[in-house]
Formats: sequence, structure tokens, C-alpha cells
Amino acid sequence: MSTRTTTRIHPAWWVAAVTFLALVGAAAFRAVPGVLIDPLREEFGWSVSTISAAVAVNMALYGLTAPFAAALMEKFGIRRVVIGALLLTAAGSGLTVFMTASWQLVLLWGFAVGLGTGSMALSLVATVTGRWFVARRGLVSGILTAGGATGQLVFLPLVAWADQNWGWRSASLGTTAAALAVVPLVAWLLRDRPRDAGAVPYGGTAADDVDPVRQGAARAAVRGLAEAARSRPFWLLAGGFFICGLSTNGLVQPHFIPAAHDHGMPVTTAAGLLAVVGIFDIAGTVLSGWLTDRVDPRVLLLAYYALRGFSLFLLPPLFGPDLEVAMIAFIVFYGLDWVATVPPTLALCREHFGSRAPVVFGWVFAAHQLGSAFAAFGGGVVRDVTGSYDLAWFAAGALCVLAAVLSISIRRNLPAPAATALPTDRQEAAAAQAHG
Repeated sequence: MSTRTTTRIHPAWWVAAVTFLALVGAAAFRAVPGVLIDPLREEFGWSVSTISAAVAVNMALYGLTAPFAAALMEKFGIRRVVIGALLLTAAGSGLTVFMTASWQLVLLWGFAVGLGTGSMALSLVATVTGRWFVARRGLVSGILTAGGATGQLVFLPLVAWADQNWGWRSASLGTTAAALAVVPLVAWLLRDRPRDAGAVPYGGTAADDVDPVRQGAARAAVRGLAEAARSRPFWLLAGGFFICGLSTNGLVQPHFIPAAHDHGMPVTTAAGLLAVVGIFDIAGTVLSGWLTDRVDPRVLLLAYYALRGFSLFLLPPLFGPDLEVAMIAFIVFYGLDWVATVPPTLALCREHFGSRAPVVFGWVFAAHQLGSAFAAFGGGVVRDVTGSYDLAWFAAGALCVLAAVLSISIRRNLPAPAATALPTDRQEAAAAQAHG
């Protein structure tokens, strides 16, 4: 009997597993817009700018919802918010099969799915890891982040295949099914706090399972921003993450396929390359989470952003009708670096903002998505004005170097060296876990 008790899986890992599935289910939709632009143009005659407007609204809301979602999770619980978000995402995706006007595309793709997926964005990762884990926070945050980021890339070939064989409506309905399939698992396995499962946080004690902040969600989110905005680390983290979103979700994800097609590469091949980015993203993000538990997160961010910037400088000559080894090398590297920035950024948020880290990280992530929206629209403008994406790649590379400088400029906020007792509050616990 005692052997069973000591070897059973800690409930925190079941919570992490179902959270991973929820993030993947929500990410399924985010693979749709880049592949279905041409089918929508052909059927409805809408311009690329009209369709891109819906994508930009989606990206912006995906980020701006995050801090409010984190506050809602504090007030109503993780499970209720995630179930509601999955249902809203499923509805927004499924109802697109009935649309007849472009404003309906903006309403469904932009607002409904943006709000739904934003409620399960990285604020969910911050909340789950903050509540359920003391040990292995960096590793778990890397795994969960990989679920959300990888899902939207790995689904690309599947969406393209469904569109080619049965039309774009089948792809939209497939993503609806993916989101709905996760709902029963969330209702069954996802618990709001360790005490609800008769446990303590993994690697912690009952003292680490603190009561949530019971106040208005909007007020909590705004207060979190107001308090964080007084500190220099917040602006450095937000600035770096703005550039992170600009150089990944905003530029590469929507514009890599048309840029490759400009140089004669088939769309299916380009979509497959982005799927490979998603596969290597899993390894890169999990490794980054492991490193975050052991290495100064500022140094990690310096390396990630600088290397990403240099790789973007090298990208334009790699495009061509044939798939060369150099392009494959770029894809593998970019996959490893895709969202490797998340675990160290989250660790720095915990270090500086303690128990308010999930809400503050929600605002940092909002900056990430505003950068994504800016690049999604700006990349199209560059292509229309210059006839090429080259300037967009070079500008993003230069900004990544700037992000590296911003990241290494963040000061540390470590516990006093003399403190040998157990941490007495969540901020100290988070800092102690993240750095030793």
C-alpha cells in the first residue's frame, strides 16, 4: 500500500497533460488563416488586406485577452475559463462555414476566435505552473508553451490537405472538432488548485497553495498593469516580447508561405517546412525550460534573440523553387528558437512580480501579440510596396538584436544570500525555484 502511495503520479502532471491538450486544441484554429487565404479570395472575391484585417484582429485580441483571462482564472477558476474558451473557439471556427460577408469573417475569425484562444494563451501556462508546480516550473512551462506554439504549425499540412481534398469548410469544421474533443477531458481532469485534488504543489508544501485573489477580473488586470508599468523590468520584458511576436507569429507564420511561393516554391512544400518548425519547436522549448531552471534567464534571452536576428539576415537568399539543405538548416534552427524565449521570460516575470506574475505576464504576452499584429500587417505592406519581403526579414533581424540588448539589461531580483529557510511568500518561492 505504501509503495502505491509513493509511486503514484502526482496530480500536477495530470493537470499539465490536460492543459497541454487544451492548448493544442485551441492552436488547431491558428493554423487555418495562413492556408485558407487563397481559397477565401477565390470563393468570395475578398482582397488580401480584408482577410489580413481579420487575422490582425485575431492576433491583437489573442494577446490583449491574456491578462484579463489570468484575472478571470483567479476569480472563477481555471476549469471554467478553459471550458468557456474552448466552446467560444469552436463556435467561431464552425460558424465560418455559413458566412457570406467579410464583416462576418472579422467577427468570427477576429473577435470570437481571438477572444477564445487568447483566454488559453500563455497566461494559462503561467497560472497552471504557478499554482501546481514549485519544482520543475521552467521545464513544465516549456512543455506547455510548446503545445500551444507547435499545434498551430503542425496542423498546417493537415489543413492544407483537407482544403485540397474537401474544401476550406472541412478544415474549419475539423478545427472545431479538435477544440470540442478536449472539453470533456478538461471537465474531468483539470482542477483549479492542488487542494482540490487533495494534494500540494509539485515540489512544494501546503503553504505554496495560496488563496486566489477574489476581485473583479478587469480591475485585477488593470491594477497588475499599473503596478508593473512602474518598473523598468516590465518595459524591457514587454519590449523584447513585442519583437519576439513580430519575428515569429507575425512575420514568419503568415508570410513565409507566400514569400516562398514568390520564389517558385509550392505552397504545400512551404507549409510542410513550417510544420517542421513546429516539430523542432517542441525540442527547443522543452530544452529552454530545462535550461531556465539552471541558467541566468537573461543570458538565455540574449542568445535566443541574437541568434534569431542573425538567421533572419541570412534568410532571403535561401528562398528558391527547390528545397536546399541551407533552407532546411534555417527551418531546424528557427524551430528550436521559435518560442524558446517563453520560459526565461516567464521566470523573470515570477522573479520580479511574484504572485502577480500570471497577470503581468499576460500583459507582456499582449505586447508579443501586438508585435505579431504589427508584423502581420506590415509584412504585407512591405510586399505590396517593394514587391519583395526582403526588407521585412532584414528589419525583423535588426529588431531581434535590439531585443537581445533589452533582455540582458534586466536587473536580477534574487533572494538575499543569507536566507536559508524555506521561502515565505510566492515571490521568493518562484525566484528560488527559477534560479537554484
